[in-house]
Amino acid sequence: MNQAIFEPFEYGALQLKNRIVLAPMTRSFSPGHVPNQQNVAYYQRRAANGVGLIVTEGTCVGHKAANGYPDVPFFFGDEALAGWRKVVDAVHEAGGKIMPQLWHVGGVRKDCLQPDESVPAFSPSGLLSPNKPNGVAMTQDDIDEVIAAFIEAAVQAQKLGFDGVEIHGAHGYLLDQFFWEKTNLRNDEYGGNLAQRTRFATEMISQMRQAVGPEFPIVLRFSQWKLQNYALKLAETPEDLKAFLDPLVAAGVDMFHCSTRRFWEPEFTGSDLNLAGWTKKLTGKPCITVGSVGLAGGFVDEDKKGMSAQSEVSTEQFELIEKSLIANEYDLVAVGRCLLQDPAWVHKLKAGQYTEMKPYTAESLKNLY
Repeated sequence: MNQAIFEPFEYGALQLKNRIVLAPMTRSFSPGHVPNQQNVAYYQRRAANGVGLIVTEGTCVGHKAANGYPDVPFFFGDEALAGWRKVVDAVHEAGGKIMPQLWHVGGVRKDCLQPDESVPAFSPSGLLSPNKPNGVAMTQDDIDEVIAAFIEAAVQAQKLGFDGVEIHGAHGYLLDQFFWEKTNLRNDEYGGNLAQRTRFATEMISQMRQAVGPEFPIVLRFSQWKLQNYALKLAETPEDLKAFLDPLVAAGVDMFHCSTRRFWEPEFTGSDLNLAGWTKKLTGKPCITVGSVGLAGGFVDEDKKGMSAQSEVSTEQFELIEKSLIANEYDLVAVGRCLLQDPAWVHKLKAGQYTEMKPYTAESLKNLY
């Protein structure tokens, strides 16, 4: 037990010492939107304690409406990029690998947020969620500007020495709003059926691939569920999922980060495969599974329609993860809240020190342990 998860992983230029990924989690500990020494130490501790790959919290690309939360880090401007260089150097010094998660919140943006409260939300059809307007529908010029901002961020990540980039295409933010038929009501080339609604993302990924070259890893995080609807299914069947994934693979995605609320739940009836398992089966691409790893109750409380305030440690999951890795159902395992308050979680897992793992509580969100 717990052997396969500690096997090295290699895909092209990406070489990891194990299969454990720090999942991206918004922390809001970057006043002025600049990564500081506290952020540097936070990421370095995870690398020093055995995390194979770190995916940073969402970091906003250089578009005027990309941000939706206070004190999140930006990925543009000299000061912010200098801060990220310190993060990269610290993680590499500790023996880890790291990718930034490039983010635009789209229609989720609220008023009075930095850096310019006068800028409205931008989204495919001016919607936050079905039948709930917020901000403006994007013009072609807006689309071109946002794509250019993502490309520039990826180029800067490569220059700073990051080991790849992850594009945030999940959870009801901008890319996902293009994917979702209820928030993408466009009748131009960016709307239509599920495959057609990937066009915004595929144009971005194709141009990004050209800009960074063939060896720099591009990861796409996607989800079925949204912050606006936890029970949503973007793809109802494996056939739908294939129609969604095929254009993204053709555009240049190297790896998929498949976000679910509970990784142990099958994605479609008639199969035990989860979302990552199905994605790998349909594409042949490496996949990251994620969703309440190590948590007994899951990170979402559907009854209260929000995030869980606490959860006990679950060790029964570890055997399932081992079996799935050995069966090659997916390749990497992203761990979120367990690593939030317990930087040494990986070492405890390897040593079988399950009773020493710290249960999750929402208080963990208030500190950078």
